[in-house]
Amino acid sequence: MKRPEPLAALPVLVLSAIGLLAAAFAAFLHVAPNRLLAGQAFNPHPWLWIGAWSTVMACAVFQVPRHRFVAASIAWLAVVGLPLLAGLDAQRVLVHAAPSTRVQLGAGFWLMWLAAALLLLDRLRGLRIGVQVAAWLAALALILGQGVIGVLDGLALLREWHAQRAPFAEALAGHLRLSAITLVLALLVGAPLGWWVWRRRRSDGVLVGVLAFLQTVPSLALFALLIGPFAWLARAWPALGSLGFGGTGAAPAVFALLLYALLPVVRYTAAGLDAVPADAREAARGLGMSRAQLLLRVQLPLGWPVLLAGLRVVAVQTIGLAAVAALIGAGGLGRFVFLGIGQGATDMVLLGTLAILVLALAVDLVFQGLLALTERHA
Repeated sequence: MKRPEPLAALPVLVLSAIGLLAAAFAAFLHVAPNRLLAGQAFNPHPWLWIGAWSTVMACAVFQVPRHRFVAASIAWLAVVGLPLLAGLDAQRVLVHAAPSTRVQLGAGFWLMWLAAALLLLDRLRGLRIGVQVAAWLAALALILGQGVIGVLDGLALLREWHAQRAPFAEALAGHLRLSAITLVLALLVGAPLGWWVWRRRRSDGVLVGVLAFLQTVPSLALFALLIGPFAWLARAWPALGSLGFGGTGAAPAVFALLLYALLPVVRYTAAGLDAVPADAREAARGLGMSRAQLLLRVQLPLGWPVLLAGLRVVAVQTIGLAAVAALIGAGGLGRFVFLGIGQGATDMVLLGTLAILVLALAVDLVFQGLLALTERHA
């Protein structure tokens, strides 16, 4: 259903107001003497962004012709142009600065970039999926191109990445490994449990209640609670310890992540099986299908989109929670977050946090693509 015009313009007004306030009152960059000390605000071209956000707001208020296209164009240019200007400004500042000087992205940059990205997402909604993908891929390619040719090298975030390139690659691989193992185990364990819940019609039973209770346990507390039992198991069975099974490391981290992942997999599996029409099940039984054939040939293919939606939730949730696994020696991108907090290094914290966010968004887009393909062939 198409939104009424005043309601459709509300996200544009809110996001443009956020961008306008950020351009007017928040620092675009911070120039600091080193990576640990706080810097001084540096806002070289506020009127450029004040004019851009004011134009977006005026187009939404007065409903000018092609206002949707104008807002989308300005948002796309802001998504690409904000990093470009920040990189050029950083290079200009560092020309006569000491080697230890760092140019950090300020709150004004992040607020405007986030507002522009959300505005672009809103304005592209409803267009063909190919147009949306092309717009985002073009923006991503141009931002990556800025990094490749060195435009962004003056920014503290890029300098931190250059200094931590090898540990970062190792942490990224570890984060992906933890998340992938958890997702596979959640599917192997949760899907049969979801089938059992669906068969017994116990969506509010003990199993689901226990899994729901586990969701309320803080992740840090659950990781800490598992250290003792897993250390005891490694001592009781030395063979497990020789395989790397212990109180710290990947084993308790994967187990904790699996506990958090089971509830959505169980619920979405049961919902997917329940979404299959009763007529389809009866027709399959009338054709002489066994229970296993009914499940494999009818229920799973028809309920797969719902289960895939559950896996999408699990994948994004696991990528976020895996950051905490660094506290018990499991590695991952959370290592940069907690090391940066301990050292007071904001750039290191941002490096780990942004990598987790980008990874989660990339995985979410992959699952959205799989869902679109599944629905197209359904």
